Amino acid sequence: MTEKQLSVRFGIIGCGIIANIHAQGISNTEEAELVAVFDPKREAAAKLTETYGGDICSTMEELLAREDVEVVCICTPSGMHGEQTAMVARAGKHVLVEKPMAIRLEDVERMIEVCAENGVLLATVFPRRMSPQAKFARQVIQEGRLGKLSLCSAYVMLYRDQAYYDSAGWRGTWEMDGGGAMMNQGIHTVDMLQWLVGPVASLSAKAKAVLRDIEVEDTVIAALEFVNGALGVLEITTTACDGKGQRLVIHGDKGVLIIEEDTIVSLEIDGVQVELPEFEPFKVIPDGHRLQIRDMALAVREGRRPVITGEEGRHSLEIILGTYEASRQRQEIELQTGTAVS
Repeated sequence: MTEKQLSVRFGIIGCGIIANIHAQGISNTEEAELVAVFDPKREAAAKLTETYGGDICSTMEELLAREDVEVVCICTPSGMHGEQTAMVARAGKHVLVEKPMAIRLEDVERMIEVCAENGVLLATVFPRRMSPQAKFARQVIQEGRLGKLSLCSAYVMLYRDQAYYDSAGWRGTWEMDGGGAMMNQGIHTVDMLQWLVGPVASLSAKAKAVLRDIEVEDTVIAALEFVNGALGVLEITTTACDGKGQRLVIHGDKGVLIIEEDTIVSLEIDGVQVELPEFEPFKVIPDGHRLQIRDMALAVREGRRPVITGEEGRHSLEIILGTYEASRQRQEIELQTGTAVS
């Protein structure tokens, strides 16, 4: 059997900006091969295949009927993910779905259920988790080196102008975007915070469009209580002119860990700066996607679960939807996952 025959064959649904990152990741992964793509705008599909190869399918059904497609990357607007995941699973294909998995918790739960019913794998994309520094930070916390956690917060300061939201009809809408600064830009940082610290039990919040003319929010603040008793805040905006990006600050009674973007800028334990190991170079885009695509290919061949399962994607979405609900109700709310864990 040749090396090409051993490759796991991928299809892509939706050929917008993020699909290029998936296609690049597949192209740069020895264990993967892009064989087919579909987008309602044929010119978008043609542009993708000109660079990365693969056949253009005229319909989603045509792509799903192909016997050579084993995994489908879903790169469409968020509001379509639930229904499309069900279609892919029923066709017997494994699913790698972009963030957010869906815009309603019931859709996520159905996605998990339908994939299990059809015996296919479901993975969701959180490329920041693939960073060597993120994995090291998680190990430090899980080993208890920071001690009992106390204040664990995340900040996302980005900039998106009105033209960004006006560039596509679905942007900035509840129906297809499912939210704004938090759902689409902040979700990676929200996921990192809960992955490092643990699930959130309850929260209170305020979310609104302060500067942009959109249905959803451009700015969010939230106060969190984690299952482990720690407290924290979230500050997320797409109105920051300086666009400083992501920052995580995690305090414990033995030390503090600070991450900016994907770099540990400070790890202090017992009052002493810890000398960090030398990490492999890593860029979220494209390295994170490439590593997740490789993991998915290996999971298919090895008959194991992917590193970031559909279940893993649920709690981040629950925190975001809980933030919106707390803002609407103007009161603190409890989260199901947090309640279940406690």
